[in-house]
Amino acid sequence: MSDVGKPEIRFAHVADAPVIARIHMASRAATMPYLPRQKRSHDQVARWAEDVLLKSCRTWVVVRDGEILGYAAVEGDMLEHLYLRPDVRRQGIGTLLLDEVKRNSPDGVSLHVFQQNTDARAFYELHGFTVLDTSDGHRNMENLPDMTLRWTPDAAR
Repeated sequence: MSDVGKPEIRFAHVADAPVIARIHMASRAATMPYLPRQKRSHDQVARWAEDVLLKSCRTWVVVRDGEILGYAAVEGDMLEHLYLRPDVRRQGIGTLLLDEVKRNSPDGVSLHVFQQNTDARAFYELHGFTVLDTSDGHRNMENLPDMTLRWTPDAAR
């Protein structure tokens, strides 16, 4: 049996920035319609991915048949981003990325999620994350109510 079609995870490269930007923008538009319309162009988001994201975060991409399907970025013990191409959701791709994040976070990992993002909340809760706190939105640039979730290896056992 060949590995064609089998997703693999690797560290993101600078050359991946334009694709990461495309996934970031498409995923936010498809899964969070309550967010304000994106004001930044693809080139601006790609520059952010290259100059900020890839320099400050450990970033992994999941690749199948040479195509990047999604990415996850961790800064310290905070999962800052986990986004998938909208057309590959609910195929286990997000779980693969999250499992990689967990493997590389021996002391656990936290994240912020919008309270309105019920799909993401259900996904993280399914994977052992628990709510640490909630906020009225003062700590994010969208000013939307959010919550902090945390996964710790001990809690998963």
